[in-house]
Amino acid sequence: MAHLKWTSDLNTGIEVIDNQHRRIVDYINALYDASLTQNRDEIAKVLEQLVEYTLSHFAFEEEMQAEAGYPFVKAHQKVHQLFVRRVSEFKQRFERGEDIAEPLLSLLRTWLINHIRRDDADYVDLVKKNVLKIEPKPDKKWWKRLFA
Repeated sequence: MAHLKWTSDLNTGIEVIDNQHRRIVDYINALYDASLTQNRDEIAKVLEQLVEYTLSHFAFEEEMQAEAGYPFVKAHQKVHQLFVRRVSEFKQRFERGEDIAEPLLSLLRTWLINHIRRDDADYVDLVKKNVLKIEPKPDKKWWKRLFA
């Protein structure tokens, strides 16, 4: 296993969301680094930071969706809640002394990438319209330049 790399296909085009996603990637990579040292205190610290930051990101993202009138905000919230539950289960196992690093990192990497590419991609256009309070022009080059 190696560090998770941010690639341009993960960009949503909403700068604040992309920055938050990059920060989550940084936390995942910090958790990987901590797992290499097998320092349980360090792992616990990074895991707590990752969970806290991810929860605040989810709340922010859901608020943006609700404000934009995204019709599937409740379903998106459910996806977030299920993920939080899974990570909480890993956290409890860690607190009981289990070595959860490899399966947790695998979950985090796979889930984040799939979530950005599928679930988050679904709300992007609506949120962009709401943020700018304009309708996108049919010329996609104009739209790309604006959010590139």
